[in-house]
Amino acid sequence: MEIRGKYTIVDNCEIGEGTVIWSFSNLFCCSIGSDCRIGSYVEIGRDVSIGNNCKVQSFTYIPQGVSIGNDVFIGPRVTFTNDKMPRARGGWSVLETKVEDGASIGAGATILCGTTIGAGAMVGAGAVVTKDVAPGETVVGNPARPLRKE
Repeated sequence: MEIRGKYTIVDNCEIGEGTVIWSFSNLFCCSIGSDCRIGSYVEIGRDVSIGNNCKVQSFTYIPQGVSIGNDVFIGPRVTFTNDKMPRARGGWSVLETKVEDGASIGAGATILCGTTIGAGAMVGAGAVVTKDVAPGETVVGNPARPLRKE
């Protein structure tokens, strides 16, 4: 693992060989595979797992309940959610979100909890994913809708 810059918090995380984490990122009790690139100002929550050869660009938020496969690209400012009805007190219920191998998520996309982004799928920049994305499918818009399937 290589940390470039200052102030990166790595709290009880498992970090794979060859992974680079840029400065000002917060990682809490997560697992990141080998040869990944984690941009600046990324927050990765408790129990999140990220596979090998992934790229997570700057200002991305990945909370508890998210699992990411291998060879996944996540653009800048992507936001994952983990609770459909969040409250300041009580009522906390984390729903799992899964990003399968080879998927790509464009800049500024929002991924609502409880969804799966299939293997090789593409989520367009700024899309809001409210339901599962099939493997190989490309979705765009708000709410995200299929553009084409390869």
